[in-house]
Amino acid sequence: MFKTYETELAGRKLVIETGKMAGLANGSVLVRYGDTCVLVNVTASKEPREGIDFFPLSVDFEEKLYSVGKIPGGFLKREGKPSDKAILTSRAIDRPLRPLFPKDFRNDVVVVGTVLCVEQDNSPEVAAMIGAAAALAISDIPFNGPTAAVNVGLVDGKIIINPTEEQREKSDLTLTVAATEKKITMIEAGANEVPDDLMLEAIKTAHEEIKKICKFITEIQNEIGKPKFEYKSFEVDHDVYEFIEENFKEEMKEKVQEADKETRDNNIDELTAKIEETYTEKFGEEAFEEHKSDIGEAIYKLEKKCVREMIFNEHKRVDGRALDEIRPLSCEVGLLPRTHGSALFTRGQTQVLSVATLGMISEEQKLDGIDTEESRRYMHHYNFPSYSVGEARPSRGPGRREVGHGALAEKALVPVLPSKEEFPYAIRVVSEVLSSNGSTSQASICGSTLSLMDAGVPIKRPVAGISTGLVTNPDNDDDYVMLVDIQGLEDFFGDMDFKVGGTEKGITAIQVDIKCDGLTYEIIAEAFERTRKARQHILDDIMMPVISKPREEISKYAPRIVTTQIKVEKIKDVIGKGGETINKIIEATGVKIDIEEDGQVLIYSTDNEKAKEALEMVEDIVKEVEIDGIYYGEVTRIMNFGAFVDLGFGGKEGLLHISKISKERIKNIEDVLKVGDKVTVKVTDIDDQGRINLTMKDLIEPKVYEED
Repeated sequence: MFKTYETELAGRKLVIETGKMAGLANGSVLVRYGDTCVLVNVTASKEPREGIDFFPLSVDFEEKLYSVGKIPGGFLKREGKPSDKAILTSRAIDRPLRPLFPKDFRNDVVVVGTVLCVEQDNSPEVAAMIGAAAALAISDIPFNGPTAAVNVGLVDGKIIINPTEEQREKSDLTLTVAATEKKITMIEAGANEVPDDLMLEAIKTAHEEIKKICKFITEIQNEIGKPKFEYKSFEVDHDVYEFIEENFKEEMKEKVQEADKETRDNNIDELTAKIEETYTEKFGEEAFEEHKSDIGEAIYKLEKKCVREMIFNEHKRVDGRALDEIRPLSCEVGLLPRTHGSALFTRGQTQVLSVATLGMISEEQKLDGIDTEESRRYMHHYNFPSYSVGEARPSRGPGRREVGHGALAEKALVPVLPSKEEFPYAIRVVSEVLSSNGSTSQASICGSTLSLMDAGVPIKRPVAGISTGLVTNPDNDDDYVMLVDIQGLEDFFGDMDFKVGGTEKGITAIQVDIKCDGLTYEIIAEAFERTRKARQHILDDIMMPVISKPREEISKYAPRIVTTQIKVEKIKDVIGKGGETINKIIEATGVKIDIEEDGQVLIYSTDNEKAKEALEMVEDIVKEVEIDGIYYGEVTRIMNFGAFVDLGFGGKEGLLHISKISKERIKNIEDVLKVGDKVTVKVTDIDDQGRINLTMKDLIEPKVYEED
C-alpha cells in the first residue's frame, strides 16, 4: 500500500514514500528532500552463508549522473565504478548502522541508495542516510534502530543544519553527524581549525535535529513496520566457551600481554593449538569437528574479554602503557633524494612513508560526480599493502578502506594549504603504510604534513593526528575507560576509534568508528580534550624539532613557476590555431604551460633560463603595437605596392608601402628590399580592423640589414 509521510528538516520539507516502488525488497523508501530524491532499498538473505564468521553488511551509494542532467564521460557513456565521493558516502551510511544489528546475526544484508534527482541545496547523502534507517526500520530485517543524520556548517560563526550550496561555499565546517535518539553513532568532519568546544556544540545542535527525525521514523515503523524475522543465532556455544574460559583464561591473559604484535600473535597461535588439542583429547575428534567453528569463536571471545577486563578493571594495556601514554614516536624528512618531498613517521610498530609531488594546475584531478565540485587540486592517496601486516596477498588496488583513510588525511590537511593564487601547483601526497599496528591514518596525517613542509609547500601550520579508544560498561553509560593512541588490538576489541586531526589552533578533521550503541556528550568532550593534548605533544616534541617550517625553496627536481598576466582576448594569440603557437614555445624551450581563463599564464620548468625564455616569447606575442613605436622587423613578403614586415609579436605584420620606404622615388621595390631583410620601421597608423601601416623614410637614419 502506497504511503506518504511528511516532516520538516532544517526548514525544508522531508517526505518519505513507501509502497510504490521496489515491492520485492525487504524494505524500500523514496526520500524526497526538497527536489532531491533518493531511493533506498534493503534486502537480506534468507539464510547465512556457510562458514561465515562475521556480519556481512554491504552498503552502496549509487550516483546516477542523470540525477543532475549529465551524460557520463568516457567511451561507454554509462556509470562505471563508484567515485571516491560515492565510496565515502557508502562508508558514512554503513558506520552508524552496523552496531545496531544483533551481535549474533550473520545473514547477508545489502543496502542500496540510488540517487534519482539532485537539488544541490539538499544533500543526497543525508537523504540516503535517513532513507537507509527508515527502510531497515519498516523492513522485516532485525535492526535496533532507528538512526538518522544531518550535515552541519559553520557560517560567520553561526551553526547551520544542512547548509545550502551557497552556505557550504562559505562554511568553516563540513560535519556529518549520525545518532539514535539517545547517543551519537557517527561523526565525520573537515574543518578550518575549529576549536573543540565549538565542535562539540555543533554536534549537540545536530543531535537535537536528529532526535526529531528518529521519532518521525519510529512513528512510520509503528504504523507500517513488518515483524522482524527469526534468524539463526551465531552466539558461541555456551558449553564450549565455558570450558575454554574455565581452563585457559589465566593463560590467555598472560599471552596477550606483549608489546610486540608479532610475538603476541604467535602467543595466541600457540595457545589456540593447545586449546584445540586439549578439547580433542577430552571430548574426542568427532566433537572437535562438530564444534570447530565454536572453538575458534570462543577463543576470539575470550581474548577480547581478557583485553577488555584488563583495561576496564585494572587500567592495564597489553603493551604495558598507561591509559594516556602514546607509543614511542619518531620522524625524519628528506629520505628520497629525487622526490619533491618525503617523510617517514613511526608510531610504535606503525610506520608510514609519505611522499609529496608538485605538478601543474592542469594536472589537478577532474571529477565527474553529482555535486558541483569539478576538480580537486590537492590529492591524498593512501596505500595499505599486505606486507604491512605480515601477510602474503597480492595487491588488487585500493579498496574502500584505503579510499576512506586517504580522504580523512586529505580533509585534515586541506585547511592549512596555501591558496592556488599563493602557490599555483597541483599537489599530490601518497602515504605508503610500511608497517601497521593501528592508527595508520593518523600516522599518514603526521607524515604528510612533514612531506609537504619538506617539499617547500607554505602550509599555514603543521597538522598532527591521534586516535582515542574506549572500553565501556554496557550497563552504565557513565562507566568507561578511555585510551589514547590505540593499537590494532585495542581497536578490534574496544568500542570506539575516535580519530582527530588538527593544528595547535583547532580541529581540521574527525572520523569516528563506533562498535557500541553510541557515545554520550561527555565521552566526546573527553575525547576532544585528550586528542588535543596528545596532538600538541606530537607537534611540539616530535615533529617541530625535525622540521619547524616549510623549506624556503622547493626541490630542484620540482617545476619552478614563472607567471605573467595577459588580456583575456590575447589568450587565443598565445595558443594559436590548433595550439600551433603554444606548442612551438613548448618544443623550443621544454617547458609546460597552463593558461587560466582569467589570462594568467603559468610556465613550469626545472630550468629557470628556459622558463624565462618561454616567458619572453609569450610576452612578445601579446605585446601591443603602438602608433609612433619603432620596431626591428623582418621582411616576409614583397608585393608590387610594398613589403610586409613581421614586427616580432607573434606574427603581427605591418604594411610598408613603396612610398614610405625612402625619401627618394623607388620604381621597383625589389631593387631596395627582399624577403628576409631586417629593417627598422615606425608605426604610423592602425586602422579599425587592426591593420598596421609602417614607414622607414620618416626615421632619422633608415637602414636595411640584409640577410647574411
